[in-house]
Amino acid sequence: MKIIGLIITVVTGALLFYAAGDFPAWSDPASPASTYLSPHFIEKTMEETSVPNIVTAVLADYRSFDTMFETAVIFSAGVVCFFLLRISRREDEEPETRYYRHVLTGVTIQLKEGHKMPPSADFERIDSMWTPPDLIIKTGCRLLIPFVQLFGLYVIAHGHHSPGGGFQGGVILGASVILLAISHDLRTAVRRMSEKLIGILCAAGVLIYACTGALCLLLKLNFLDYSALAGILHVDPITARSHGILMVEIGVGIAVLATMIWIYNNISSAGRYRQGL
Repeated sequence: MKIIGLIITVVTGALLFYAAGDFPAWSDPASPASTYLSPHFIEKTMEETSVPNIVTAVLADYRSFDTMFETAVIFSAGVVCFFLLRISRREDEEPETRYYRHVLTGVTIQLKEGHKMPPSADFERIDSMWTPPDLIIKTGCRLLIPFVQLFGLYVIAHGHHSPGGGFQGGVILGASVILLAISHDLRTAVRRMSEKLIGILCAAGVLIYACTGALCLLLKLNFLDYSALAGILHVDPITARSHGILMVEIGVGIAVLATMIWIYNNISSAGRYRQGL
């Protein structure tokens, strides 16, 4: 099987290199993209979409169908990571041994599986191989995370007018939750965003994107032709395209946010959702 896989990889790579020879030269002003598409986007984007950021208009409007499947690929990456790495408690061969540390004294106690958690609220659950997080790092990150999340929301909402959008804002929002998991522990982050909620958000982001296109179909225009939303939003068709871009960018942001956290949680804890890194 390894030899067959190697042969397939080599043949596929050779075909890709062969096809690359037909590409136009780098920065060729006479290439099809430079003679038609690029001038059209530069000259007509503001007029046709009411969006000054050409990159956002291209990704979320002119080639929105392609971007929808990019979002679906991101969602698929999270699902694959979950199925490959996630280990349920029943499948875990090693019986779980729980460790608790007293917050004030630092005394650590060990409980076998089946024993109840210490009655005192002064005990926090830890893992055997665990280093207490630094107080300065925990406090600094706890103060920083809300501002990171606020900036992520701004990047999504303001992607029409400045560099940003759903992919960038979703990454920033996901990084804020991952920062919480790194500075504290994985369980702290999971208490804020449970595994079930993350899975729902992953699917919801792609669904928002697809449903926006389906709504355009129901309004008797092409899939993801946002000008169909003009009647619902009570704006002109050009402004409706701008609002439609924002709607799909929100879906992209949600999908990217949840997928990043989903992948991190599974990789950092080897699928066991314990202490994490």
